[in-house]
Amino acid sequence: MKLAVPKERRSDECRVAISPEVVKKLVGLGVEVVVEQGAGLGADVTDAMLTEVGAKIAPDAAAALGDADVVWKIQRPMMADETAEEGADEIALMKKGALLFCHLNALTQKPTVEALAKAGVTAFAMELMPRISRAQSMDILSSQANLGGYKAVIEAANAFARAFPMMMTAAGTVPPARVLVFGAGVAGLQAVATAKRMGAAVQATDVRPATREQVESLGGKFVTVDEEMEKQAETEGGYAKEMPPEYFEKQKQVISEVLKKTDIVITTALIPGRPAPKLVTAEQVRSMKKGSVIVDMAVEAGGNCELSELGKTVEVEGVKIIGYPNLPTRVAADASPLFAKNLLNFFTPMVDKESKGLKLNWDDETIKGTCVCHDGTVVHPALAGGSN
Repeated sequence: MKLAVPKERRSDECRVAISPEVVKKLVGLGVEVVVEQGAGLGADVTDAMLTEVGAKIAPDAAAALGDADVVWKIQRPMMADETAEEGADEIALMKKGALLFCHLNALTQKPTVEALAKAGVTAFAMELMPRISRAQSMDILSSQANLGGYKAVIEAANAFARAFPMMMTAAGTVPPARVLVFGAGVAGLQAVATAKRMGAAVQATDVRPATREQVESLGGKFVTVDEEMEKQAETEGGYAKEMPPEYFEKQKQVISEVLKKTDIVITTALIPGRPAPKLVTAEQVRSMKKGSVIVDMAVEAGGNCELSELGKTVEVEGVKIIGYPNLPTRVAADASPLFAKNLLNFFTPMVDKESKGLKLNWDDETIKGTCVCHDGTVVHPALAGGSN
């Protein structure tokens, strides 16, 4: 069985879906691992590091993908109409019957899913991994969001013209930075923890009241908007629900007062398959102190801040709004091995110990939850209406 890892071709993506440690594990399972030349350089993984542990190096994407039974990627594959970025239609290079594992953005990138189905590729959208205990080690959203939350605070600190911790000196006292985090999921909690370790005074808010205890355990203060409405704010799968307009109106009133005293805002609120909720209005931005910084981690889904712009840092009346997409790629050397380990944990049970071939249990909750197309058909219930 051949497993291929091509170079990531989407702009500003430095990660790679493999690591030397994971290559060792795959080789031990009897898998032939082929990595495209230079695929890991953005994550400080050289071809030599991979060949030392048993991987083979392919000169280009065609050679890596052409006869691969399994394909691991970070981002969804390039399609024919996207090849201007680096000129490779990756879907066309995959053989019929190949298994693809990556972050597909399947709920918002249905044309990609349909193209994969038409090509006869069985695709697993790793971002749809069920939120169950057994699947925690396979959850790419958690592993990558953890690093993203950390990096968001570092980017904010870099753009902030003051120090984070309180400092008492003979020349006077420097007050601590005041940080507000929207969303207390994996990214938000890591942002709280990082900002607290750096000495800031941290507050956080989330529609799910169950997160209060987690925020407080990290030393943050929880900002409550409406306890009654927040009791209905979480799906059975552990994701945040879209809240009614009256909730956001009340949130606006409560948060507006907090924002006037805040130096750093980190927004992390996402709803799967939906545009990100607008949590910071233009009016609120203009009410903030000059020199304040907002890092919008939801910018790729439309942004939590009305004034954020994808891929840009904009300044509005002295407030900097950072809209960097894909923060995990800015710590690619750590993000890549975690992503690869998530894939390995999902893939390993699919390898038959005796034949060394693939043996999928289609009744497995993790497989049913992530498989979006199989045998030429779009099969995931959330993508109903897709066709081969």
